[in-house]
Amino acid sequence: MADLKQRPDPASPTGGDVRSRIDRPVFFVAATLATAFVVYGAVEAASVDSGTTSILGWVTDSLSWLFVLSSGIFVAFSAFLALSRYGQIKLGADDSVPEFTTFSWVSMMFATGMGIGLMFYGVAEPLTHLNTPPMGSGEAGSADTAQTAMEYTYFHWGVHPWSMYAVIGLTIAYFAYRKGSGNLISATLRPLIGDHASGPPGRAIDVLAIFATLFGSATSLGLGALQITGGLANVFDSGPYGNLAAAGVIAVLTACFVISAVSGIDRGIKYLSNANAGAAALLAFFLFVVGPTVFILGTFTDSIGGYITQLPAMSFRTGVFEGAEWLNGWTIFYWAWWISWTPFVGMFIARISKGRTIRQFVVCVIAIPSLVSFAWFAILGGAAFDLQLNQGVDMPAALEGGIENALFVTLREYPLSTATVALAVFLIAIFFITGADSASIVMGMLSQRGDPEPHRVLVVFWGVATGAVAAVLLQAGGLLALQRLVIIVATPFLLVLLAMCVALMKALREEPYESTLTPRMRRQLMREEAHSTRTDSR
Repeated sequence: MADLKQRPDPASPTGGDVRSRIDRPVFFVAATLATAFVVYGAVEAASVDSGTTSILGWVTDSLSWLFVLSSGIFVAFSAFLALSRYGQIKLGADDSVPEFTTFSWVSMMFATGMGIGLMFYGVAEPLTHLNTPPMGSGEAGSADTAQTAMEYTYFHWGVHPWSMYAVIGLTIAYFAYRKGSGNLISATLRPLIGDHASGPPGRAIDVLAIFATLFGSATSLGLGALQITGGLANVFDSGPYGNLAAAGVIAVLTACFVISAVSGIDRGIKYLSNANAGAAALLAFFLFVVGPTVFILGTFTDSIGGYITQLPAMSFRTGVFEGAEWLNGWTIFYWAWWISWTPFVGMFIARISKGRTIRQFVVCVIAIPSLVSFAWFAILGGAAFDLQLNQGVDMPAALEGGIENALFVTLREYPLSTATVALAVFLIAIFFITGADSASIVMGMLSQRGDPEPHRVLVVFWGVATGAVAAVLLQAGGLLALQRLVIIVATPFLLVLLAMCVALMKALREEPYESTLTPRMRRQLMREEAHSTRTDSR
């Protein structure tokens, strides 16, 4: 993510000036509202808890169908772009070439798919679904329910969320690098709202994007803090630490992030982030080797087949007939969480994808991270499944003390558990620091007219604000408060995402026909035109 700060783009509204002035209306409105929320939440935690509960009730009762239908639209729209003639259009000028090698590009996309969420839910989600069957169907703890549990886990972490990321990332990249509109969410809506994209409506959209990123990132940091406290309790064999200890973890790690940002060691953070991705792969590989390897491979294969088979039905279940509570707590929460992360992940993916074709972008952005997520859950979730189904371990008890403990309980059942638990805690902590760094850069960019190198004061402010929001939400209701607020904030931004799809389609329809041809077809057309010209001249 540090690359965003190192290479200013001349296509940005600042003309490549990395010290452009702050967009005062956007920054001060967003900062004032965020500060007010933190202060109010710290003083009136109970009021925040009850208020978000009431609002969430209305959202889930009235708009769950919109989240479900929209997620399907993003998948279909992504597939259309990849398969249609528009897939040949480049994210940049027709003669532009990719800035990064394919290997580096794929590696960086892989890094975006590995975060606190995968660490938190790697064991917890499949194990929870196994013992609390999705939509109330199946027998708890049975083999049939195990397959359903993994299918729904794949559903929540596979094609659907990455289609959301692909849509917003593609739209940002297209307008930034092909149209020269800049790295702003508001700039992508210019085909719909015209010059209003630079006025108050556009600034309101950018403020909304900041809030989506802020609360989506705060949710991830809150989950990370809960899991770190669970890991520390596991390492030191002590009792549960609670939300107050989690807030302390947030404070310490936020301080680490601020120190790193102020001291200017962005390269160190970048290298540490790459090493962190490698360490996560090492943890998964170790568990794959020492764990039930054959069972894991079978789990992966069966679940892929079941996921593909059941995908249409899972994609459009709204819970209107049954299972609404389960759906709101899992699927709707996930769709909202991914939507809140789309500005951050989309801007990052857009930044590294200049020069790629739309088809390359869509296929790789959706397929590669989805496969990585499938393998991750098959290994961690499969290891936990084997313990419960085949080894007689009481895994439901691991969930009773909080789902954040499920990963550590699983690791304790395998060799070198002290080392692997400590490694897991380290991974979560570094994901916390680098995640705050990356998300804060994006919020800084949105506060500074899309500047790819936002002022360090902005980065530090948004990093501290993210940590503060996470701490306030934990005190206001823990995991449930994190889930509630991310759904509430993501709801209006969902409408922005849908508008971005319309704006992108409108712009693509105005592309010259030659831009939609393959290189071979383009050369053939040029030869035919040249031959026609020679014939006419005779």
